[in-house]
Amino acid sequence: MKKIIPLAAIVLAGCTAIDVKQVDSSHRIDHVCIENNPKVIVADFVSTVEDVFHNHSITTEVYSGTMPDHCQYKLTYTALRSWDFTPYLSHAELRLFKGRERIGYAEYHLRAGGGLAPNKWASVKSKMTPVVKQLLAQQ
Repeated sequence: MKKIIPLAAIVLAGCTAIDVKQVDSSHRIDHVCIENNPKVIVADFVSTVEDVFHNHSITTEVYSGTMPDHCQYKLTYTALRSWDFTPYLSHAELRLFKGRERIGYAEYHLRAGGGLAPNKWASVKSKMTPVVKQLLAQQ
């Protein structure tokens, strides 16, 4: 019994933490410009985020440098990988702005790098789709 408790504590320490501040329904978002973050090397991250926006009838475009003048809404992001036999998404943050005002925030985080939880190797799509859906739930 004593060996089971520490193992259970390690597994539970690998739980996923999600923190979302939904975009208020007063915002009528139809297009979002996504600021490219060249430091992010998580495969399929941006395309997964774009897919969820498109599923909410919000078009997207990725830009580098200066934000295009026609962009009313901007999304910034960061995503980190960890390694355990193979790379996996361990942390991500999305910040949605209207002008300079942050109107939405979403964070995905694997506590303790995922520990022994087998879902830590799940796809970026399966991890981020529910997070972005929650961010846009009122849209």
